[in-house]
Amino acid sequence: MKAAIQRARIAHKKALELLHEDVCDIYELESVRDEATKITKQRPVIAWEQVPCKLSFESLDAVTMGDGAAEKKISIKLFLSADIEVKEGSKIIVRHQGEETAYQRSGVPAIHATHQEIMLEPFERWG
Repeated sequence: MKAAIQRARIAHKKALELLHEDVCDIYELESVRDEATKITKQRPVIAWEQVPCKLSFESLDAVTMGDGAAEKKISIKLFLSADIEVKEGSKIIVRHQGEETAYQRSGVPAIHATHQEIMLEPFERWG
C-alpha cells in the first residue's frame, strides 16, 4: 500500500511540475563582518537560482477603500517544489510571462508531499 501511495505522489509531482512555466531566484540575507571596521552588515546572497515555479493570481471579493478610491485585493501565490526551502524574509524574483517582479514571502508556506504554496506580497525592502 505504501509503495502505491509513493508512486502516486511521484506521478502527481511530475504532473504539477509540467505546469511550472515560470522561474524564480530566491535571495536571503547573510551576515558579513568587515574586518577593517569590525562591523557586521547584512548583504543579499542567492540561495536558489532558476527554480521552476508557477505564479498564480486570484482576485479577492473584498474591496478596500484607500484614499477615497476603491482598491481590489489580489492574492498572489507561488507554487514550487517542496524540496526548496524559502526562509522568512527572503526576496523572491519571479520571471512570469516575460516580466520580472520582486516579491517577499508573506506567510508560512503550505508544504505538501508533492509541492509547496507560498503566499507573496510585493517586495518593499529588506527587513
